[in-house]
Amino acid sequence: MNSLERIQAALRREPLDRVPTFEWLIDRKVIDALTPGGASHAAFCARWTDAVCVDINYSAQKLPDGKIKDEWGMVKEYTTEAHSFPVDGPIKRMEDLEGYTPPDPEAPGRFAELKDALTKYGKDKAVILHMNDVWSLPSRMMPFDDFMMLIIDQPEFIRSLVKMTVDAQIELAWQAAKTGVKFLYTGDDIAYNNGPMISPAVFREIFFPELKRIVRAYKDLGFLVIKHTDGNIMPLLDMYLEAGFDCLDPIDPIAGMDLEFMKKNYGDVISLKGNVNCATTLVSGSVDDVVSETKHCLRVAKGKTGYIASSSNSIHSSVKPENYRVMLEVIFEQGRYT
Repeated sequence: MNSLERIQAALRREPLDRVPTFEWLIDRKVIDALTPGGASHAAFCARWTDAVCVDINYSAQKLPDGKIKDEWGMVKEYTTEAHSFPVDGPIKRMEDLEGYTPPDPEAPGRFAELKDALTKYGKDKAVILHMNDVWSLPSRMMPFDDFMMLIIDQPEFIRSLVKMTVDAQIELAWQAAKTGVKFLYTGDDIAYNNGPMISPAVFREIFFPELKRIVRAYKDLGFLVIKHTDGNIMPLLDMYLEAGFDCLDPIDPIAGMDLEFMKKNYGDVISLKGNVNCATTLVSGSVDDVVSETKHCLRVAKGKTGYIASSSNSIHSSVKPENYRVMLEVIFEQGRYT
């Protein structure tokens, strides 16, 4: 069984030879420490894990103040981490939405990174495309505080904004499907450690209909779809299950999400990914701590199938490279089914 088959089987909750593993993001410092001489992010993932995760290609322009403005019109600021931080956007009122045109899904080079990864690694590795569902894109079309207030003050406007971004994502997914990619993940964080950013009732009223529509569209195009969100999402879990995601990630331990509980109660209906703690164990823990926690995750979630082992978010810049390497070694040694 190769990595492509392994990820596919895990997401379909079918028999496996071993627990697969991959990360959404691995910081450059960790890659350089574990691969003397350097390697691209994709090449590192293909060598060390079962999947290569890629983004859609959007052009961007540098603003006079050093911030970046992308094709969606989102203004972002970069920090020492690989991810940017959104600070502003193009849509603040209904008039802005009515005059807005999303990025062209057929623009030349739109899927250049995806096509390159499929060509280099797609025969043996799972190539996973990063997309979105109903939260990240709408919430980044304006300052976040404004977005949260408008959910209360102008719910019809927000509903229309969500619909527009879902329409645009479905068109992008339709074009992506032509490349042969089989896997998507939606990286829309919607919860804090103590619970969702909005009430379940408001999520159900404004966002849930479009969540069902976009996941259904992704599935109709033949994709296996992984849902990523940090935080305590238990109040929203029934809606994520009903929407039809194939896998839930990362079962955030910092937020009190319990991997054993999730596997025992929901492992028959959805696959799980996670969750060696990347805020503590992989950062400041000893090798023995990493071994112990990784074994625990395998013990409680491995089951017969339906589990992908990983960190509890990503391998960020503060993760000790040796800790990540030890985590992988334990997965490869202890994660076998035969």
